[in-house]
Amino acid sequence: MTAHPPRPLTLRDVSEASGVSEMTVSRVLRGKGDVSPATRERVLAAAKALGYVPNKIAGALASQRVNLVAVIIPSMSNMVFPEVMTGISKVLEDTDLQPVVGITDYLPEKEEKVLYEMLSWRPSGVIIAGLEHSDASRAMLRAAGIPVVEIMDVDGHPVDAMVGISHRRAGREMGQAILKAGYRKIGFLGTKMPLDHRARKRFEGFTQALAKGGIEIADQEFYSGGSALAKGREMTQAILERNPDLDFLYYSNDMIGAGGLLYLIEKGYDIPAQIGLAGFNGVELLQGLPRKLATMDACRAEIGRRAAEIIVARSKGQDPAESAVVLTPTISYGDTLRR
Repeated sequence: MTAHPPRPLTLRDVSEASGVSEMTVSRVLRGKGDVSPATRERVLAAAKALGYVPNKIAGALASQRVNLVAVIIPSMSNMVFPEVMTGISKVLEDTDLQPVVGITDYLPEKEEKVLYEMLSWRPSGVIIAGLEHSDASRAMLRAAGIPVVEIMDVDGHPVDAMVGISHRRAGREMGQAILKAGYRKIGFLGTKMPLDHRARKRFEGFTQALAKGGIEIADQEFYSGGSALAKGREMTQAILERNPDLDFLYYSNDMIGAGGLLYLIEKGYDIPAQIGLAGFNGVELLQGLPRKLATMDACRAEIGRRAAEIIVARSKGQDPAESAVVLTPTISYGDTLRR
């Protein structure tokens, strides 16, 4: 982590790295002028390796910055990231800064494209989900010369600052709680695996806790799509048809966990005596279910708030009190996990 971001890259940096003039570099990056294919390829390769992003507002503003904060997240279709955005917006609404959102769908190549386009407008800061990025994305983040806050996760090494929770610890603590409750035949159900690095880390922490207790995962059900109640029902039915003796189901998120809960209630399962279940995220929308799902709060709104506070402090030339903010989620046992 660095106290101050490095200076932004310039055409001269790309010129020196590629061995051609700044004018030629400008022509290549603007897609104009007569440049040989070999020279074009050399310039583009140098720019990508350096993490250089063209400045679309060059000459338009004296400050060379706009009052925008690029917020890059995987999805807005579930209930997780809207709460993060709420935390960000509440902090920024008292400043001149405005958030602008880019969606990556958990795809590294799409994250590269979104990041490239957003940085080309020279925002005042970047808030980006996760710590895992492609080499090209990490290069762009390092070279941007602006505050960068990676959010949701702290199990790794940030480019600049980070705010989040340890997902390995979250999975480990849930595994410990399940074993303490006496469950032994445990299944795991997850979506967006392995593209969702945070879900993967929870799974790793979960299986480590079980292994320490002498237990192995009895069965698994994965789905590459998003999270939905209907998908949770389907996955729960599938795993129990294969392995009807399971006595606990741990879901990678609350939405599929809620679908599983509804399926189990419909089929007359005794919850949590015959079978227990738990999710992750603490989604308030699901409080109206017939049973309260055991879960763990992911501190979403606070993550957004603390990330935005770092951006605001840095934009004022101040050093925030912390540049590595580790939050601690807590387990909510609800009605589906024996105490």
